[in-house]
Amino acid sequence: MRSTENDVTRHGLILRQFARQARTFEDPRLNAAFTRHLRRLVDFAQPGPQDVCLDVACGTGLVARALAVRTRHVTALDTTPQMLATGKAQADGEGVSNVVFQRGDAARLPFLNGSFSLVISRFSLHHVAEPEKVAAEMVRVCRTGGRVVVADMVVRPELPGDPDRMERLRDPSHGTILAVEAIVGLLTSAGAVLETADVFDVQRPLRPWLEQARTPGDAARQIEEELGRELAGDAPSGLRPLMVDGELCFTQTWAHISVVAR
Repeated sequence: MRSTENDVTRHGLILRQFARQARTFEDPRLNAAFTRHLRRLVDFAQPGPQDVCLDVACGTGLVARALAVRTRHVTALDTTPQMLATGKAQADGEGVSNVVFQRGDAARLPFLNGSFSLVISRFSLHHVAEPEKVAAEMVRVCRTGGRVVVADMVVRPELPGDPDRMERLRDPSHGTILAVEAIVGLLTSAGAVLETADVFDVQRPLRPWLEQARTPGDAARQIEEELGRELAGDAPSGLRPLMVDGELCFTQTWAHISVVAR
């Protein structure tokens, strides 16, 4: 019973946080890393004109809309109504007509087995309570021979510090960052076969990252102060701070992982 209650509480926290972030989620001034690396992800996914796609935990559908111009149809699914409304308005404004925005749970996808030829999710596994269920559902709804693509930040176990603690200070709905091997394991355990992976570091300016999540002032100050002390020789935070042109930045490792459904 306690586990179920915790899941409900966590789901409510995610809904509240992402409702607050709907207007800032794809603002290029605040979230330049998402927009700058979008094409890299879409190229990695190798969408084709006949693909029928699903974007799981789509947020505002930034990836879904980018896929739509290269594919036959995209379903963009998310649990947060405000995110979906913002994405639908963006799609309408851009004249994108082959995307359907649908509310739903990533861990219980409301689709039949093998419904899509390309299933993708970006920056969702580190938020969800049960990433193994989300991975299994993504593989389930992908047709045999189709591709499942997961894009997320990943932890590098050999590096010191606790990036999850810092991420939760910024956004309390943050869950757990997984290693590349863990994500691959979830997908292959669900019956898929690893195709390829693209792993790379991303340097991000601190203040826009905090502003995008609408981090409260006291938490934002704590994060900035900890990173400043780390640069001066204090204990590592896990965010690998650095100064770029006089601006305090930090480092994330991202991975794009592609598997083939069997």
